[in-house]
Amino acid sequence: MTLEIPVVADPACRLHDPVAEIWVGVRTPGTEIAQRYDVIAAAVSESGASFVASRGHDDALLRRVHSDGLLHHLAHVYPDWVDAGFPDEPGQDRVVPYVFPSPALRGTVPVREPVAVHARAGRYCYDTMTLIGPGTWEAARAAADCAATAAGLLLDGASAAYALCRPPGHHASRDGFGGSCYLNNAAVAVERLVDGGVERVAVIDIDAHHGNGTQALFYDRADVFYASLHVDPGAGWFPHYVGFADETGDGVGAGLNLNRPLAPGSGDDQWVAALGEMCEQVAAWSPGAVVLSLGVDAAADDPESPLQVTSTGYEQAGRLVAGLGAPVVAVQEGGYHLPTLGHLVVATLTGLTAG
Repeated sequence: MTLEIPVVADPACRLHDPVAEIWVGVRTPGTEIAQRYDVIAAAVSESGASFVASRGHDDALLRRVHSDGLLHHLAHVYPDWVDAGFPDEPGQDRVVPYVFPSPALRGTVPVREPVAVHARAGRYCYDTMTLIGPGTWEAARAAADCAATAAGLLLDGASAAYALCRPPGHHASRDGFGGSCYLNNAAVAVERLVDGGVERVAVIDIDAHHGNGTQALFYDRADVFYASLHVDPGAGWFPHYVGFADETGDGVGAGLNLNRPLAPGSGDDQWVAALGEMCEQVAAWSPGAVVLSLGVDAAADDPESPLQVTSTGYEQAGRLVAGLGAPVVAVQEGGYHLPTLGHLVVATLTGLTAG
């Protein structure tokens, strides 16, 4: 069976090489690696999907999602780090933050821009895992362009499109990044659709972890419904501080934020049932288009979550999202078990196109 969906890709997404993560103070091997792009690209190609080259977009689109300060930081902090000599002394070849300008540090004083680059490293980053190196900005920008290009295909009449984004994006907010995410690709797709005249856009996030960045970006918006299915942060899982069921939106966005945290160990039955209930609520809102944050790290073999979803569950997820009856742009998020990664993405896209 041929996978009938356009795949938007850009090899520049491979340029980001974090090398490692600093987790609880320990340098560990990175999991968000360039091979993720290769594995997915090979799998969708073997399934017969057609590839569409990504095209560049004006910075104005990124500014609809992110602050100028964050964009400047991502583009310039690594060259500044190198110029300051940190790869040689103390021997740190990636940008790693060590101090963060939280209210605990500065009280109510506004955030200032530090002179020292090693202080600026924590100005916008909220964890120590999300390192910046050569190619990080280029890859993140390419991923955002993939998402925008795929959204543009929907505006041109496609019923579905897939953006092979890497690095992922749903943990990035307007003024911050973390969780291996730098630019919020799903939010870029939303803004491209809104720019194109879609009045209501639903984001359905099936990554194993709550998309705190996407939630924050649209929490008080009346034109975007955000729904997330993820492992319970209250059980000790990232992003720990947000992603709970009582977070339902604010102001004109009240009632348009839906979180469904699941217990560790949940498999197809619980996961698919919860997604079905989420889709019913989204359908009642009648979106004009859907952005699917397609993380496959809820799979049983994935090292980054305790959920136990199978490829059958992912195919059913694709069918449920397709059943909403609105055009869908799927944007790649997580998924870190290389032997099964491509198969899981194809299973979801197969369900999406079959549905």
